[in-house]
Amino acid sequence: MLTKVYGSAVFGVEATTITVEVNTDIGVGYHLVGLPDNAIKESNYRIAAALQNNGYKIPGKKITLNMAPADMRKEGSAYDLTLAMGILVSTGQIKEHHPLAEYIIMGELSLDGSLQPIRGALPIAINAREEGFKGFILPHQNAKEAAIVEGLEVHGVANIKEVIDFFNAEIPLETIQVDMEAEFYEHLQNPEFDFSDVKGQESIKRCMEIAAAGGHNIILIGPPGSGKTMLAKRLPSILPPLSLSEALETTKIHSVAGRTKEKGGIMTSRPFRSPHHTISDVALVGGGQYPQPGEISLAHNGVLFLDELPEFKRSVLEVMRQPLEDRDVTISRARFTVTYPSSFMLVASMNPSPGGYFNDPDAPVTSSPAEMQRYLSKISGPLLDRIDIHIEVTPVPFDKLSEDRKGESSIVIRERVTKARKLQTQRFAEFENIHYNAQMGVKQIRQYCKLDEPSLQLLKTAMERLNLSARAYDRILKVSRTIADLEASEAITGIHISEAIQYRSLDRDGWLG
Repeated sequence: MLTKVYGSAVFGVEATTITVEVNTDIGVGYHLVGLPDNAIKESNYRIAAALQNNGYKIPGKKITLNMAPADMRKEGSAYDLTLAMGILVSTGQIKEHHPLAEYIIMGELSLDGSLQPIRGALPIAINAREEGFKGFILPHQNAKEAAIVEGLEVHGVANIKEVIDFFNAEIPLETIQVDMEAEFYEHLQNPEFDFSDVKGQESIKRCMEIAAAGGHNIILIGPPGSGKTMLAKRLPSILPPLSLSEALETTKIHSVAGRTKEKGGIMTSRPFRSPHHTISDVALVGGGQYPQPGEISLAHNGVLFLDELPEFKRSVLEVMRQPLEDRDVTISRARFTVTYPSSFMLVASMNPSPGGYFNDPDAPVTSSPAEMQRYLSKISGPLLDRIDIHIEVTPVPFDKLSEDRKGESSIVIRERVTKARKLQTQRFAEFENIHYNAQMGVKQIRQYCKLDEPSLQLLKTAMERLNLSARAYDRILKVSRTIADLEASEAITGIHISEAIQYRSLDRDGWLG
């Protein structure tokens, strides 16, 4: 008897339906074909034990299982439940009171029949709805994540017995539903890290607000203990709330990487990723034998924080140049090509010198000019070229640390940032890939960053006096456009230009030359 049951394979961040054909014939043997990897080949042991412990068995017949399309590589243990249900129906041990063909069935089996979570539940659910399946049966740990997709019945199950009873005895399964508005609202009103916790540092908070409003990459330079990491961690709390499409896109990536289990359901807050400086190229941009998204893709629609930037391997920093420009990363190998989205805000921090204290006569550790040059040369010009704002962070004085007054909360700052972003969305409505100021190209800068004569003269004087490099010119214009947007000003004035000039520390002589 031939039975068809449906599963799904995730490739990149998209899912493809897999048809599992189970044929039972006279003879003895268990044959699994269709390019399965070792985890799938071992599934017959898990399936046999799980069925036996629930009153069923793999009968002594010739069973052939084909995973179509047969030329696509299948990986992972998530097909256990798919294969088990196909065997049970094909061998006549259970009836199909509900047609198997109407459901995508996925789950890893334990030996007692309980189900372990799978990866990629959200892209699988989206694909199932698009292809007209009625429902999706999967482990209960992943059910909340898949239930985000409307128009698809999502059934979270804890044991294979529940699935057997559903098809064999028509015992209904619980349908999982998610209240999206409640999920979003709860996080927006209670950010985990709030700017009100930061004492002093008003100028740096202002700088962070500008970076958030225009989506600008930013680098913080300052001695140890000046608050660089504390400020960076609070940046996601002032970014505009995720839209539904952004939340789905972000959750898809985390789902494929198997990172949504601890959060459950949709990602309601912008991701914050902070990889260690020993990270490899592949771990940062993605790839591997079985391709997985890297840190830059896990930071999609959020913040990638590189703490102590010069300590990262130069090769690791160089591979970020193209994703920073193109907002996605394409991994090409002999056997596959896969593209992951990677539109993130880069926040980097560094000490001004190897010892941490630059030009400080009272410093406990000083560095020679040669050590300084070697340290700073690790950051290449082309990478620095993609960072719009450079700001020096100074230690907080004691009287600021000890005062009880709380600073401005993230929610208040976020309101101003969101207003500025709305202006930019309207401005760039005709451009498909431009949504905020940091994404402007030369053409848009010339169109939307026009200066009057006094402002132009101010910029010229600053560039000559401070020896600012040519790369600083466009960056200053972009940042001044954002400062003007925060004030809802149509024109860029000298005040906006003079503030933007302050945020180019590393372009001046005495830093990177």
